[in-house]
Amino acid sequence: MAPKTKAHLALLGTNIFFAINYTAIKYIINGGFIKPFGLNIIRIAVTSILLWGLYFFSTKKTIIHKKDYGRLLLCSLTGIAINQLLFIKGLSLTYSIHASLLMLTTPILITIVAAWVLKEKITIFKLMGLVLGVTGALVLLLNKEKNGNPTDVFLGDIFIILNAISYAAYFVLVKPLMKIYDPIDIIRILFTIGFIVTLPFCYTEFREIHLEIYSVKEFILLALIIFGGTFCAYLFNIYGIKILGASVAGAYIYLQLIFATTIAIIFLGEELALYKLLAGALIFAGVYLANKQKNNG
Repeated sequence: MAPKTKAHLALLGTNIFFAINYTAIKYIINGGFIKPFGLNIIRIAVTSILLWGLYFFSTKKTIIHKKDYGRLLLCSLTGIAINQLLFIKGLSLTYSIHASLLMLTTPILITIVAAWVLKEKITIFKLMGLVLGVTGALVLLLNKEKNGNPTDVFLGDIFIILNAISYAAYFVLVKPLMKIYDPIDIIRILFTIGFIVTLPFCYTEFREIHLEIYSVKEFILLALIIFGGTFCAYLFNIYGIKILGASVAGAYIYLQLIFATTIAIIFLGEELALYKLLAGALIFAGVYLANKQKNNG
């Protein structure tokens, strides 16, 4: 199989795993099987262990320069600790479709953060994209829908937006490191630091996990969230970006939204209301405009 074909399949798999995550996480948390931070520390811990396993079997050992220690810490805070804590908590409070739509604003936020941190020029397209993206997010935030089992839609949506901002900052900060070091080594270090940072926040809920109440179904979902939606998804995404580039990998987020919405409708009974379609259209248009000049250049 050609490398490009493998890369496309890897990116497709990545976004299918991420899409499954939205529904699987909501089911297992809202079903009372585990609390958000308890699930979070398991995801980070197991993924760290698996990444260290890859490291010990690798013949190539990466040495990190001291000058990059501070950036690694910032990347771990924004990309693993803050990002994961806010995402898990936010998803437990709101709708899966809301979360997947709001995460679609990430490419817009990345262009804005890059303009601020890297001093890139803010074009009229980026500004228009930001305005449309914010408008789409407000449509979701101000909705009055009450079906399903969310406990606090507004607060959950806010957490998801903050999570997207944190991830956008991470994406910009980690880019220079990915050019210098092996991306898998960087991810391994970030997850390890993330585990140490999040453990104090997650330990209490971790102790409250009772695996004896789990059936085969819950164990399968837990495996999908940890192994598929975290470990494999990160590795597949890195491979796809390496072969096809970040722009192609970023385009697959649209498929993730379609998959996530379909799965949530089928398995969680969520509704694709008109306001969600409107919000999606505004955010889609915002992402397109925010990246328009770069794609045409």
